[in-house]
Amino acid sequence: METVKKSAPFIILAIVAIAAMFIPSLPAFDDKGKIYNAADITWVLVATALVFLMTPALAFFYGGMVHRKNVLSTMMKSVVAAGVVSVLWVVVGFSLCFGESINGIIGNPSTFLFFKGVVSSGPWSLAPTIPLLLFSLFQLMFAIITPGLVVGAVAERVRFTSYIIFIVLFSLLVYAPLAHWTWHPDGFLFKMGVLDFAGGTVVHISAGCAALAGALVLKRRKVHQAHTEIPPANIPYVLIGTGLLWFGWFGFNAGSALGANSLAVSAFATTNVAAAAAGLSWMFFDVIRGKKPSVLGFCIGAVVGLVAITPAAGFVAIPQSIFIGAIAAVISNLAVFIKSKSTLDDTLDVFPCHGLGGMVGMLLTGVFATKTVNAAGADGLFYGNPAFFFTQVKALLIVVGYSFTVSFIIFKVINLIVPIRVSEAEEEIGLDASQHNEEYGQGTLIVHNSGKLAEV
Repeated sequence: METVKKSAPFIILAIVAIAAMFIPSLPAFDDKGKIYNAADITWVLVATALVFLMTPALAFFYGGMVHRKNVLSTMMKSVVAAGVVSVLWVVVGFSLCFGESINGIIGNPSTFLFFKGVVSSGPWSLAPTIPLLLFSLFQLMFAIITPGLVVGAVAERVRFTSYIIFIVLFSLLVYAPLAHWTWHPDGFLFKMGVLDFAGGTVVHISAGCAALAGALVLKRRKVHQAHTEIPPANIPYVLIGTGLLWFGWFGFNAGSALGANSLAVSAFATTNVAAAAAGLSWMFFDVIRGKKPSVLGFCIGAVVGLVAITPAAGFVAIPQSIFIGAIAAVISNLAVFIKSKSTLDDTLDVFPCHGLGGMVGMLLTGVFATKTVNAAGADGLFYGNPAFFFTQVKALLIVVGYSFTVSFIIFKVINLIVPIRVSEAEEEIGLDASQHNEEYGQGTLIVHNSGKLAEV
């Protein structure tokens, strides 16, 4: 049985690879009708690469904050999503998100099965100036980073194989439905009039709620129970990760305009301003509470600001983005403090920062959205339209309820298949050694059955 479990991932990949050989090849898109815009294609290609950069950036951001004996395992779990989700996206993921809608709930899995028709088809209805293939690749980058965000909540105790299974199930059962509901023209949240410019609900709220579910299922680390202070492994890693996340987020938000246009410029500006305001807000609020200004404080605050502005980036004006970033940082800072007094072991505060940050951004989109910025959007509560604000509230409740419930079930089911948590001995040794036979800053280590280490 143990051999079967170890062989299963490779066997599944081999089956997919063999099946892929028999998919008919189609010619790439042509533009004889001159329907595509070269500038839009160029910008979205750049934005796609920027969003991809956010995945290794997240690995540095998380890896720098955990104990040094868990640095590589934490980074690996973020980066491996690029492999798992990329293959899954081609096989069925894109179909589930953007295929022909089935009652506004999910895409027909056969629509773009194995990218059938993606290469040669005309453009996506909401991105008429770029090829469908480019739209799909841009969306793939969002699907990659979302399960990677959850890593921070379950770090230092989740088994690597179990997390691979989580990536697959979360992508199919949580991310795909939310993306379809929110971004597909026939999705039921889209038809309700819900606005999420670049993934506040689809990415950050879903990941934050999954993080909360994972922390509850895996329970507390031994060091958390003992109230042991864990020094960050490498704060410069956190700073590097923050800088790269900030940089990549310009593609995340401004790229969601799906063209080189004024909306992309506006989203670029709101993204930068919200991050700046949030970084300062978190740091200054720490000072009020008796702490000293810190690198970690500014970095975490900046990321919270980036999270909060994500759903609003293309719908709100630049001045209001200062308020969004500043208030989101204060709320998340307080949530982290409250969480630190509880028994919840969300290792890197994913729910207080990404979950609550996304919720604040979603609600403030309902407050500050204005048609002056985006005629295709809506006016919010601040501009005399309370109905739109309550639409955002309803969507928030739906997404939070669905994401948390399904993610909780996923973690429980995985635990029935493979133990989701490492043993006490493996946790004590550290996941770098016990899961990967590697150690941060040292030579390769071999883990013996006794649980003791021998350096190579």
